[in-house]
Amino acid sequence: MRPALLWTAFSTLVASSLVSASSIHRRHCHHNKNTGKCNFHHSKSPKCWGDHSLSTNWYDEIPNTGVTREYWFQVQNGTAAIDGVERIVLTVNGSVPGPTIIADWGDNVIVHVHNALENNGTSIHWHGLRQNYTTQHDGVASVTQCPVAPGESITYRFRAEQYGHTWYHSHFATQAWNGVFGGIVINGPCSAPYDEDKGILFLNDWFHNTTDALWHTAAAGYPPVAQNGLINGTNVYGSGGKRFETAFAAGKRHRMRLVNGAIDTHYKFMIDNHKIKVIAADLVPIQPYTTDVLSVGIGQRYDIIVEADQGSGDFWLRAYPDMACSAENEMVSDIRGIVRYDTSSSAIPTSAAHSYTEDCLDEPMSNLVPYVALDAESPAREKSFDLGYTVTTDGMFKWTLDGTDLMADWGVPTLRQSLIDLSVFKTSSNVVELNQKEAWVYFVIENGLAALGLSHPIHLHGHDFFVLAQEANANYTSSTPLQLKNPPRRDVAMLPANGYLVIGFITDNPGVWLMHCHIGWHASQGFGLQVVEREAEIPPLCEIDSLDSTCAKWQRYVAAKAILQDDSGI
Repeated sequence: MRPALLWTAFSTLVASSLVSASSIHRRHCHHNKNTGKCNFHHSKSPKCWGDHSLSTNWYDEIPNTGVTREYWFQVQNGTAAIDGVERIVLTVNGSVPGPTIIADWGDNVIVHVHNALENNGTSIHWHGLRQNYTTQHDGVASVTQCPVAPGESITYRFRAEQYGHTWYHSHFATQAWNGVFGGIVINGPCSAPYDEDKGILFLNDWFHNTTDALWHTAAAGYPPVAQNGLINGTNVYGSGGKRFETAFAAGKRHRMRLVNGAIDTHYKFMIDNHKIKVIAADLVPIQPYTTDVLSVGIGQRYDIIVEADQGSGDFWLRAYPDMACSAENEMVSDIRGIVRYDTSSSAIPTSAAHSYTEDCLDEPMSNLVPYVALDAESPAREKSFDLGYTVTTDGMFKWTLDGTDLMADWGVPTLRQSLIDLSVFKTSSNVVELNQKEAWVYFVIENGLAALGLSHPIHLHGHDFFVLAQEANANYTSSTPLQLKNPPRRDVAMLPANGYLVIGFITDNPGVWLMHCHIGWHASQGFGLQVVEREAEIPPLCEIDSLDSTCAKWQRYVAAKAILQDDSGI
């Protein structure tokens, strides 16, 4: 057997065995009459988790399971006809999406990543996981590590301190949207009962060419037109491909874990004739609320429960691109899956869609009420950023924050620079230094007319932030009211068109953390900044030899291939 095939077979076997073990553990949670503990049961006691519960403040306290979940990933080249049209793809263990990582709240997670790509570096980011005191394992090329060179490997280690679901993806150039992504499920309590867990449901846009081939079009300021959208990695196109299908049991409550993994598409998600109960936003459990249509920004996740209350039938599951901010898509009205009450049915649904408004707005702040109530405090520091753009002399479009487009050095990542005494960061690194411990910081991001009137999903690494204010077509002033009483918390929030977003967070996690627009083209075009948090405390958290070894191998590869960095580095 060839080494690549041996690696794939071994890693798939190990990942599958871990997933099975975790699923068995989940099914056997129940109320323990002997100990008096209220243990988790999905339909009887969903808010319980042994000695902990949904009311536990996971920023301060997490279970100590003593369990380590270990995975082996291989990032590799391939071809696939995901929607019936064959193209080059990049995969994790040979599939798009890649294997789902499953752990329990409090587990340790180890992921070994081998770069088997022919001619690409890589890194893997664990989106939304705070990486509390593990900044080196955040997986961001040019920020917390150098890219992993072809033929080389890296090991990531972190703790599952939050629970719910999220995703991992490459954080090197636009590689994620060629197929290098997959789901993460961390078992824990939830805020409403359910009967069946349908797992992760990815929403993606899809191109019939690689993002590398499309980069120069995007870099010139012209967002590439998507050929399709995918629901859990599949859809029809022309006479090819196939639709996603899932089965609902009549009268049962079905949990679905939505992820918007698109590069440039904000989705409106719905299931005809059904209501959606929302129980978590990103990795933050919320007080449940019900809606017909869910607005899902790029990088955002929503945990939902759908009750099969229609008795019988076949119904469209829809993901409509919100064209107020999304790239054009050839299949704009046909990104659909099918929910069947009878798995033997092959009928084409005739159900009608719910109505919705194209606005690229987040779900209302009033709906996103965290179950664990925490209030925001007055800031020790407040910093404002004006979003803008510039065009270079060679015609490259760049996004700027306060006049600077981010350019992080993939050969000397910012984390490595922070380990140098009296480190001085280049202006192009767009670094915000926050050295006060346990201090409140507010970021005010203003998206005025100079920013072309587009909406942007803003993602902060290393933190759940508090959404303090958010409004379209408005200016932020000193008299703008802020929601300080248990505001929404999450790690991706929309910066509305011609408006502003105000977020707050506490400097409780030493490290180097990226904040960026999660539209993949925009991040590569410089829309980002770096937070260097409590710099003096970072060195003891780092394995410098490992960091330097990855960089040395990358630098040798770049020199041998004469590769030049042509984007922001992230």
